[in-house]
Amino acid sequence: KGHLTPIMMRHLRSLLIGQAGRVTPAMAGPDLPRPDLPCYIVGDIHGRADLLETMLDLIDAHIGGTGAVDPQLVFVGDYIDHGPDSAAVAARLRALTLEFPGNVTCLMGNHERMLLDFMLDPTARGPRWLRQGGAATLASYGLDPVGLDQGATAPAWADAAARLAEAVGEATHGWIADRPLVWHSGNLWAVHAGADPLRPMTDQSTRVLLWGHPEFDTTPRRDDAWVAHGHVEQSAPSLSDGRIGLDTGAWSTGRLTAVAIRPDGSHAFLQT
Repeated sequence: KGHLTPIMMRHLRSLLIGQAGRVTPAMAGPDLPRPDLPCYIVGDIHGRADLLETMLDLIDAHIGGTGAVDPQLVFVGDYIDHGPDSAAVAARLRALTLEFPGNVTCLMGNHERMLLDFMLDPTARGPRWLRQGGAATLASYGLDPVGLDQGATAPAWADAAARLAEAVGEATHGWIADRPLVWHSGNLWAVHAGADPLRPMTDQSTRVLLWGHPEFDTTPRRDDAWVAHGHVEQSAPSLSDGRIGLDTGAWSTGRLTAVAIRPDGSHAFLQT
């Protein structure tokens, strides 16, 4: 279990699927995110296994082109729901974290939390999860979501949760439940949804990290922390005012976005 290199990444990727990648570079400057090591932070995937494979290719090419040493690969959560291949995405990311535990970090998103909550309390949590894209996850594990709606009986919800738990398996369920909420290097932080701008990054609540904060987009931080995040869909990625927005609605737009950031603050967006 070593470090990610271009050659290792090639062993992990599949063939290109025909998506075009584009890279938008930006030069270093003052008050920029400066991680201790080169890093790649990837936005919300939402069941698009095809775009994940393309993004791994883009990252691999960027590592090779820049000569990045010991790069860190971070995913900001929301691997499941909406898109057609949640099961495949979860399996792929779990394999990456097991193969490269020192280089690959997968954070928990609110959709992973909703999945876990559904398994704990299917009757209370099921309707909301299905409205938020959970039906696609059930289907990706070979389960039929038809009949599960606001009027479904408690036994029907319990049966669906039991069948999903069996399909997911203990190993993957445990992996999802163990996902961290925060990754940190230098003055750069990665979370799923955002942070309370008036609190230190070491003093953020689980709810805020998973679901966001009403002042995150409007109130500047009082420290030098930069927060990379997903959760809120944007038409294009952004990097300004201490925030790096990476959710470009991959499941519906076909645009999965990552940002590559070097220790000197130079950065580039990679996009399928």
